[in-house]
Amino acid sequence: MAELEPGQMAPNFNLPRDGGGTLALDALQGKKVVLYFYPKDDTSGCTAESIDFSARKPQFEEAGALVIGMSPDSVKKHDKFKAKHNLEIDLIADEERKTLEAYGVWVEKSMYGRKYMGVERSTYLIGADGKIAKIWRKVKVPGHAEEVLAAVRAL
Repeated sequence: MAELEPGQMAPNFNLPRDGGGTLALDALQGKKVVLYFYPKDDTSGCTAESIDFSARKPQFEEAGALVIGMSPDSVKKHDKFKAKHNLEIDLIADEERKTLEAYGVWVEKSMYGRKYMGVERSTYLIGADGKIAKIWRKVKVPGHAEEVLAAVRAL
């Protein structure tokens, strides 16, 4: 499957979200969306990243953007993760990994010589028109939320 590029329409999704219900990308037309993909709830990097995005939620909203985190964890895990760290952002569950695959972030990874499938930490900035404005792949957490916020403000 070809990698997504800026300028292309972002693949739509309609997935279960924390706290119940679902969240669909096409229902957010007219809003900028920061969609960040992370491997697993409550691991050190994912927790730090989610806390960073959550702490900046007011600035993202001021810039007209909604921040959504997505991982293959269940809604139940998301609810626990959110409560434990007082997260203010929306978390959606892609247990079937279809959306993760559509965005090209479900990849073969390698740890200690062992290969396995997992989420490549990535962030997509989707414009109000539903098109991908910017993509960050293989994200390093420190400073990432600020960099994404600057890009949202520039969009």
